Amino acid sequence: MDSKTIHRLAECALLIAVGTVLSLFEFKGIWALGGGITFCAMLPLVMIAQRHGTKWGVGCALVYSLIQLVLGLSNVQYAPDALTAIGIILLDYVLAFSVIGFSACFNKFFKDRRWGVVVGIVVTFSLRLLCHFLSGLIIWEVLWPNGEGWAPAVWSIAYNASYMVPEMIITSVVAFVSFAPLKKYWMGDAIVK
Repeated sequence: MDSKTIHRLAECALLIAVGTVLSLFEFKGIWALGGGITFCAMLPLVMIAQRHGTKWGVGCALVYSLIQLVLGLSNVQYAPDALTAIGIILLDYVLAFSVIGFSACFNKFFKDRRWGVVVGIVVTFSLRLLCHFLSGLIIWEVLWPNGEGWAPAVWSIAYNASYMVPEMIITSVVAFVSFAPLKKYWMGDAIVK
C-alpha cells in the first residue's frame, strides 16, 4: 500500500470519527413528532465524497452506517423475526447512510462547486429520508402503529421529515458557508499531514 492510500485511509478514518462523535449529540424536543437532529453529523461523509470521489464516499459511508448500526443496535432488537431485522438493518442503517456517499455526483452540473455540494446534500439526504420513510411504512408501522390514527404513509413521512428536513437544511447551509473559507480542504488539500 502506498503512502497516498495510507494517508487517505487515515484522513477518512478521522472524518468518520468526527461524524460519529457529532451523531452522538442529538437535539430533541421542539418538533412534535420525535426524532433527533444532529449538527452536521453527515457533513464529514459529504466531504469525503467531495475530496476523494464516489467510490471512497460510498465505502466510507458504508463504514459509518455499520458504526451507526452498532450504536443503534437496540432498534434491531425490536424485530420479531430475522426478515424484519434485515429490513431494519438495510433501510434504517446500511442503505440510509451509504447513499450519502453519492453526494459528489452532482458537481459536474455546476460551475460553482459549492452549489454541486448543496444539491448533492439535498438529493442524498432525500434518498436517506426515502429509506427511513419506507422503513416506517413497511416495518415500524407494523411493529408499533402510530397513536395518532394517521394513515401509515402520512405518519411515516411526517415523522421522518420532521428531523431529516432540518438536518438537510442545516448541513446544506454549513456546507455552503464553509466552502469558501475551507475550499482547499473541500477540493482535496490534505487535512492531516
